Amino acid sequence: MRIWVDADACPVVVKEILFRAADRTGVELTLVANQPLSTPPSSNIKSLQVPRGFDVADDEIVKRANAGDLVITSDIPLAAEVIDKGAHALSPRGEMFTTENIRARLNMRDFLDTMRSSGVQVDGGPAAFSQRDKQQFANNLDRFLTANG
Repeated sequence: MRIWVDADACPVVVKEILFRAADRTGVELTLVANQPLSTPPSSNIKSLQVPRGFDVADDEIVKRANAGDLVITSDIPLAAEVIDKGAHALSPRGEMFTTENIRARLNMRDFLDTMRSSGVQVDGGPAAFSQRDKQQFANNLDRFLTANG
């Protein structure tokens, strides 16, 4: 089992939690981004820089992720693709995406995109990342690693 991180938009605090978890458990952690990333020195932690471009990092994660792996992303289409491959997906806010909930999330995302493109004003983006989000992410990551590690 490996952990893949859609790192371009992942909060620093979430990366720090992941770094500690990789060192504690020995699970291989790879951050994928289209810009250089600094990672702590560790044999379990790697970064992979991909070329700039729309969904290039997402496509690389889908290509490399295997069944049983965990992908950290807030990108709903990416989560759906890795779930289809048998991998797991966890958002940086701690929401575990599953085969049961990903289609509804994808439909809502597509609906909101359609509304925005037709000129309808959709209320702002997500709320600021909170201490509760951090705690929920850490708790769900620990649960996952305990069950699948």
